[in-house]
Amino acid sequence: MRKQFFGLIVLAAVAAGCTASKDPAAIAQNDPYEPTNRAIFDFNSKVDRYAAKPIAKFYNHALPQSARTGVHNFLTNLGKPVTFGNDILQGEGERAGETVARFTVNTTLGVAGLVDVASMIGIPEHDEDFGQTLGVWGVGEGPYLVVPFMGPNPPRDLAGNVVDIFMDPTTYIKFHGSDTWYAVRSGVSILDLRARNIDTLDQIERTSIDVYATTRSLYRQYRNSEIRNGKPDTSDSDTPDF
Repeated sequence: MRKQFFGLIVLAAVAAGCTASKDPAAIAQNDPYEPTNRAIFDFNSKVDRYAAKPIAKFYNHALPQSARTGVHNFLTNLGKPVTFGNDILQGEGERAGETVARFTVNTTLGVAGLVDVASMIGIPEHDEDFGQTLGVWGVGEGPYLVVPFMGPNPPRDLAGNVVDIFMDPTTYIKFHGSDTWYAVRSGVSILDLRARNIDTLDQIERTSIDVYATTRSLYRQYRNSEIRNGKPDTSDSDTPDF
């Protein structure tokens, strides 16, 4: 599973590098591989339209909201060790303490994380990944990339995804059927994310003249906000606005 993931990253990067665009507009958006990115984006859109979205809609219809919330809470709780590691690497001691408190409370009182008891008692929720950590350290996004089946993933975030795998303690837990467990966990995580954003993505498609450009802009805005932990951007950024 992990070898396939790494191979996908390498193939996507190589494919993008083979078709660099000389279009000044693409270069101005730090999207030098826009032709390849758009082709991959179109492929991902078809996969989403004919597979991911219908499955997500069925999931929302088949499972009650309480069950879907429990699944989401469980998956979120599993990711807290990675969040904690990145909190520490970013020098965020207070947020690291919140992460430990959330994980402890939800794993115990929340029945292995199915119930978000921590939010009920006022412990705030946040997520961190190594891509954000690199951003905090001042590492640039790099050229914009779209990866098959994964969507927007510039080099900084691709590298972050790889490091997060090794930061996850469950990566080193081996048992009978562990590969199946990891595959199911990844699949359900994708399903949960897609199911929770059906209306949002539908609205983007309805209201955007250029869905690719809108997605690129929204992705960058979201990632930059995550790096700043939601604080206003007071720097003189060269990132274009749409």
